[in-house]
This record gives sequence, C-alpha cells and structure tokens, in this order.
Amino acid sequence: MSASAIYEGVVTHRRFSPASHRLRYRIFMLLLDLDELSSLASKLKLLKFGPFGLMSFRAADHGDRTGGDLKAYARERLGEAGIVADGPVRLLCMPRILGYGFNPLSLYFCHRADGELAAILYEVRNTFGQSHSYLAAAPEPSVGPGVSPVRQSAPKRFYVSPFMDMDLTYDFEILPPGEAVVVDVSARRGDDAILNARFGGQHRPLTDANLMKAWLRHPLLSFKVILGIHWEAVRIVARGIWLRPRPPLPPERVTPGAIVRS
Repeated sequence: MSASAIYEGVVTHRRFSPASHRLRYRIFMLLLDLDELSSLASKLKLLKFGPFGLMSFRAADHGDRTGGDLKAYARERLGEAGIVADGPVRLLCMPRILGYGFNPLSLYFCHRADGELAAILYEVRNTFGQSHSYLAAAPEPSVGPGVSPVRQSAPKRFYVSPFMDMDLTYDFEILPPGEAVVVDVSARRGDDAILNARFGGQHRPLTDANLMKAWLRHPLLSFKVILGIHWEAVRIVARGIWLRPRPPLPPERVTPGAIVRS
C-alpha cells in the first residue's frame, strides 16, 4: 500500500502580541514518500511531476533548489547532525496549482529502517524568495495505544513575517501522518505567546479521484495562500503594527532544534 496521501483540513493562525489577530482557511497538502515518486508519476494523471499541470510537484521547489534527489538531501542534513535515518523519507507539502506554488512550511518525516520516526526537518520559505530549515530528532516512541505527538523546539534564526521579531523560540507539536496529521507551530518570547499556526488534516488515499475532489474544493489553493498572506499583512499594518527590518540570512542552512520532554 502506498504511503503517499492527501491530507485535507484547516489552517488557523492566531497572533497574540503585539495585537490580537486571527484567521482560518481550508487547504489540502500532499504527503509524498520520496521513494514512490516514479511510481506515482506513472499512476497519476492529475498530478504532474516536473512539467506544468493542473496540479504538479517539482523537486526544485524544495531542498537546495537544484531539482536533485530530495531523499538524499534530507539524509545529508540529518547526517550532518549525527542522526541516522536509513528508512523512508516523506515530504508534507502543498502542490503547485496551474504552475504556481508557494509553501511557507514543508516537513520531511525521516524514518529509521524499522519504520520509527527518527527526525523532522522543517523547511521554511518566506515571501522574499529565501528559505531555511530547522531540524530536530524525534523522541523514542512511547509505549501504549495510539500515536503520540512529537514535541520539539528551536530558536528562531530566519526572517519570515516582517511583523515578528527575531528573538523568539519556536515550539513544534506534530502528530505524524496517519489517519490524521497535525502541524502546530507556536512562537514565543520567554513564556509570552506571540503566535500560533496550526494545520490539521484528514487522510485520503492519493488517487486521481481524490485529487480532483480536493482541487474542486480548493481550485486556487496556491494563489489563495499567497494572496491571503499579503491581505493579512495589509490588515496588520492597518492596526498599527509596522515592519521589522530584514536581517541577513543565517550562515548555516539548518538550525538545530531539540526534543521537548513531556
């Protein structure tokens, strides 16, 4: 059975400081097992791999942007951090729609050969054409029924929103892909909450029929995301919150994170 899937659900953003602000919208994301790309390309008609299509995936949108092997790229980043992940690597991201795509956050779920999650690589992109990643190992699997959330944290090192300062910490709480997936990212200064962004989606098999249903519900997915970002920026400025200066990119391509113990 294919591990690749569609996850359709809701994104919420809540800003707590310096002014309260929230938004909510529906999207869908793809979970792509990077070992399955060739078989998916031959099986699916509505999702193109590389060329223009109604929906498409381009390796050059991710990793080092060369279009090379993304599994090798992810493993290299983990190897630099001393993390062994010799099993599947699965990428959670949004597809391009009619040739256009923008992923504020993509996640690589990197597994060991026994199938257990070894680490998560968070790939962040801003609207200035820049990208940076955060990497944290996964905790040992808990004993008991169900899948436990993975809790990790990392210091903010990359400029994303022009309305947020740099001296923040990210807290990640992730329910790895299964019947559902949850990606919950909070930004804080010390103990003070600044922002929370969350995606919760339900599993659908990755088939042409389900791709068509998802597209019909979200026909302008990529455009909605980027227009929504800029519209929210206008609303934030209208509330008197002004831009923070953009610092240089961090010298390293990946910022290490840490496991947060319950």
